[in-house]
Amino acid sequence: MGVPLLPTISTSFIVISAVLVAIGWGLIFKRKIDAHKKVMIAAGVSALIFFIIYVSRTVFIGNTAFGGPDEVKGYYTFFLIFHIILATVGAVFGLVSIITGLKTKLSIHRKIGPITSIIWFFVAITGVAVYLLLYVIYKGGETTSVIKAILGF
Repeated sequence: MGVPLLPTISTSFIVISAVLVAIGWGLIFKRKIDAHKKVMIAAGVSALIFFIIYVSRTVFIGNTAFGGPDEVKGYYTFFLIFHIILATVGAVFGLVSIITGLKTKLSIHRKIGPITSIIWFFVAITGVAVYLLLYVIYKGGETTSVIKAILGF
């Protein structure tokens, strides 16, 4: 059996958002402010699409528990929790970065924008790693509640 459709699509949107953030960085260094703004909004929309797919899948289907070997499960769980915390922080920073950019509060935007971007690159990388560990390297476990899928109880 191949990889599941919804997690593959949602993970793709995180990768797309990170690529768009990288493009946005390049644009702002070239002082192409309008293009930067459009690309960064598209990055935010891509991240939002991920979140909508993830939450919908969680609510209506459940989460997939780790199906790999027990000796790897502890490391996977630690890594997953790190990813979730990083993603939450990145999402909050992302919202603040977009809002301050759109409201032209540039002193704040210029300070947190680069930090936000770096956090988001790590979110994308760890998100892809979680996806690979959960669906590609190992076969996904049972579909269950969020708490049970993350912590195993």
